[in-house]
Amino acid sequence: MLAPTDTPAVARNAAPYLHGPETDALTGALAAGQYGHNTETEVFEQELADYLGVADVVTTHRGTAALHMALMAVGIGRGDEVVVPSQTFCATIHAIRAAGGVPRFADIDPATQCVTGETVEAAITVNTRAVLPVFYGGRAVDLTELRLADREIAVVEDAAHAFGSRHRDGRRVGATGQLTCFSFGPIKNLTCLEGGAIVARNRREAERLRTMRTLGIRANQLARIRTTDYRVDGYGLPYHLSAVHAAVGRVQLAHFDDVVALRTALWRSYARALAALEGVELVDVDIDNTVPFNLVVRVDDRDEVFVRMKAAGIGVGVHYPPNHTQPAFERWYRRLPDTEASAPRLLSLPFHPAMTEVDVTTVVDALAAALAPCG
Repeated sequence: MLAPTDTPAVARNAAPYLHGPETDALTGALAAGQYGHNTETEVFEQELADYLGVADVVTTHRGTAALHMALMAVGIGRGDEVVVPSQTFCATIHAIRAAGGVPRFADIDPATQCVTGETVEAAITVNTRAVLPVFYGGRAVDLTELRLADREIAVVEDAAHAFGSRHRDGRRVGATGQLTCFSFGPIKNLTCLEGGAIVARNRREAERLRTMRTLGIRANQLARIRTTDYRVDGYGLPYHLSAVHAAVGRVQLAHFDDVVALRTALWRSYARALAALEGVELVDVDIDNTVPFNLVVRVDDRDEVFVRMKAAGIGVGVHYPPNHTQPAFERWYRRLPDTEASAPRLLSLPFHPAMTEVDVTTVVDALAAALAPCG
């Protein structure tokens, strides 16, 4: 197992769920000299497409790279507004800035920490060129009611948390015809150790993204890169996924249903145990349709609770400090009442497939103690 084994499960907020087969896959890829983009990557892309029920998937070396390329693919450039929740990891905002766009922050529903049609509509201006909903905790966001395509506003979905989740109509995230981006980073539901992917809207767009991720060199030209007759067809970046990482991803995907079952059972176990605590609100992920990425609660005096739980050896975290108040992005500040009221109360509890029922009890008991008045 590549995940740390000398740290108690409750002391970690998240951890990769890796076993011997991933180690074997890594060793095999290295022994074969498959260090860069290779057949292994292409097979992984097809397997991802088959799992999602889509025609094509384009892998990238990180989830942030997937977002950056997707935004470029829909034409985001200098000064274009992208409506996005402030309640997300800063990588989402950096991807907008990397494409030349500017964030137009939208408020969220405190119960889910996700944007809604209403909050997105309130943020749209004449300068809006795209909307970037974030599937917080793995929960799918549906904005079809806004008919954004009819208004020439693109949708790029940040589904970094949501691989394997479904919309309420049963379609998998990524299979709805939108431009959807996944992350396969170290703590994601499915990990390549580091990686990402884009589900394009059509095959032509997928091929353009493939060329973009290999420095503007078409796939059929890559083999000629050390000859005199290859050509660069357009703008590109070194965003391809290596065969080494794809090898890990293929093994992960093969037993992903097992991970889904573990994560879902863990979330339900937490929900049952937390129901007995007063003053604790569980962020709703629509568990019947979601592969949960994390487990987040809202509590009063969050910072004090955080300190007490850390002192008790519990690996709590915060997902996430709002971006519209961060120094890097505060020039685009706009008041977001629900985000600002909810964020100081958010607390992420340890959540990863290696945890047991005993771990859940340990965490919840520690939370109950941390919530108790001093003295």
